[in-house]
Amino acid sequence: MPATPAPSPSPSTAAGPGQGSESSVPGPRRLRSGRARPSAPPGEGSAAPRRGRVALVASLLGFTVITIDVSAVNIALPAIRDSLSGGMAGLQWVVDAYTLMFAALMLSAGALADRIGARRAYAWGVALFTLASLACALAPGIGVLVGARVAQGAAAAIVMPASLALIRQAYDDARARARAIALWTVGGSVAMAAGPVLGGLLTDSAGWRAVFLLNLPVGAVILGLLVRVPRSPRRPAALDGGGQLTAVLALAGLAFAVIEGGRLGWTSGPVLAAAALALASGYAFYVVEARHRRPMVPLGMLRDRRVAVPLAVGFAVNAAFYGGIFLLGLYYQQLRGMSAIAAGLMFVPMSAVVTATNLVSPRMAERIGRRPVIVTGQLVFTGAMLAMLPLAAHTPVWLVLVLLLPLSIGGALAVPALTALLMDAVPQERAGTASGLLNSLRQTGGALAVALFGSLLAGPGGGFSLPGMRIGLLAVAALLLATAALSRLLLPRS
Repeated sequence: MPATPAPSPSPSTAAGPGQGSESSVPGPRRLRSGRARPSAPPGEGSAAPRRGRVALVASLLGFTVITIDVSAVNIALPAIRDSLSGGMAGLQWVVDAYTLMFAALMLSAGALADRIGARRAYAWGVALFTLASLACALAPGIGVLVGARVAQGAAAAIVMPASLALIRQAYDDARARARAIALWTVGGSVAMAAGPVLGGLLTDSAGWRAVFLLNLPVGAVILGLLVRVPRSPRRPAALDGGGQLTAVLALAGLAFAVIEGGRLGWTSGPVLAAAALALASGYAFYVVEARHRRPMVPLGMLRDRRVAVPLAVGFAVNAAFYGGIFLLGLYYQQLRGMSAIAAGLMFVPMSAVVTATNLVSPRMAERIGRRPVIVTGQLVFTGAMLAMLPLAAHTPVWLVLVLLLPLSIGGALAVPALTALLMDAVPQERAGTASGLLNSLRQTGGALAVALFGSLLAGPGGGFSLPGMRIGLLAVAALLLATAALSRLLLPRS
């Protein structure tokens, strides 16, 4: 599924529990005389599985809440605009402030979990996300809301890798761990499917602020569960502060230029300054990473086409998916006049097809190879962008749902195969780095697509611009065709 991150742990998850200074696996304890104390009674042997289940529930809840926050807020955007008068640019920042911080900080969040321990990092991330959600719900204006969304995105970047690290810590058995990670992944798919419906229901019944207030009790439950999870080991891990800072500046400058370009003009001073900041910071990032002893993005890894092409495909696929969700949420409510709950329900068939396709994709890749599945997924997604070109205010609802079928299938077909290809292309010790980079670029693709579509969708008087929508769809379709061609030419046959 395009919105579900690749389930690959950071380097901190490569070791099991009991390694490091914070954690130890209970075993026979010795008396002061040196004799071994008897082992625990058989009935106490169930404590470890119970702790594993508690860790899994805590991890799953955190992953679910940060995933729901993405799709639920999209449905609440028109209500936020009416309440806070932010305009289209304000709505874009409400979405992208979260996504950009999520994308940028995910590059080093795994190293933070290594240094302070996964449980502590997860607790910090959940606590910050909960407090930021309260700030979002109480925001008196669009500026405060955007600032709180920045904090939410930073917290989500910490929660994501730490949640997987907790699962790795809790399950020593490979099969049990695989089942736990599968549940974690399915939870993300279900959360993405439920997000629009839940967002619409809360917005219609209690107002858009309820979308953020829902996170408070969930955060409290997670923190309560973490008390029963064993401490995590701490391991030495380098934090690349220079690389992290330049990455944030580059993404922020690029997003500002695209979002504000539609409002202020593409040649206005602030927009040109933001573009210059993005270019300068991007170059500085390259220099810092090339010179750093332990960079968060090893540049040599990017020279492998089996790494570079999946990263480009992940960027393009998420640009299409997130851009499409953003566009459709506004199309349903602004152009067709649907209520928030009705708009949310329109996403249910699409989400069901996404989940089913996610299950089919790995089997297809085993039978016919990963490259054909990756290429086909992108071509189907290209068809999805083109299929939405005829959408108008009075297009029959049944036809809209039919036209959205390619949007449901394309990314869900390509992402599992490209993730597996990327994980096979890197050494085991680089799996966390590669996963973080893939997820970061996917989130960046989604953020920039929202920025592009938002700039094009704002018609006269703040209305919904159909010509702007079609330009955006054609631009994303061209990007998908380019990455499909790269996949066909550069990826290995099998």
